[in-house]
Amino acid sequence: MLWLTNALFQITFYEDRNFQGRSYECMNDCADMSSYLSRCHSCRSCRVDSGCFMVYDRTNYMGNQYFMKRGEYSDYMSMMGMRDCIRSCRMIPMHRGQFRMKIYERENFGGQSHEMMEDCDNIQDHYRMSDCQSCHVMDGHWLMYEQPQYRGRMMYMRPGEYRSFREMMSGQRFMSMRRITDMC
Repeated sequence: MLWLTNALFQITFYEDRNFQGRSYECMNDCADMSSYLSRCHSCRSCRVDSGCFMVYDRTNYMGNQYFMKRGEYSDYMSMMGMRDCIRSCRMIPMHRGQFRMKIYERENFGGQSHEMMEDCDNIQDHYRMSDCQSCHVMDGHWLMYEQPQYRGRMMYMRPGEYRSFREMMSGQRFMSMRRITDMC
């Protein structure tokens, strides 16, 4: 049954723009892609055939993150403003059901808190929170953005507890959140 699950996720990375050069096809999480693409510094394009993925500019799912859904990205480095190439990627499982996340103003679940079930384009306007430094994702998969209106650097949040965004992303704070509802 594993082949059915993996068949739902497929992304192919290319060393050059416009899907040229050596390629690496990925159908699951990959913590370090450097052994698959020798010229990673020039890895420039990718094609998502099925599923949704988070891609990272450092190994082990670290660094800047980018959300990719089904489609062709003929030069994603310039499109996304990336300075480095993709070094790891993670599949995002499709979630069916409700979405729930509790956000906290301070680290370690301190300060003002709010439970969310919908997207929020600006926590300051909607909840009168000036900052969000921790959260608990109960249901679903979310993207959190450092600026209002879903702009700036983003972070993928799976179900679990996140006690300190400062420790995770070197001082980054989040001002808007969006559910990953794409039917990739």
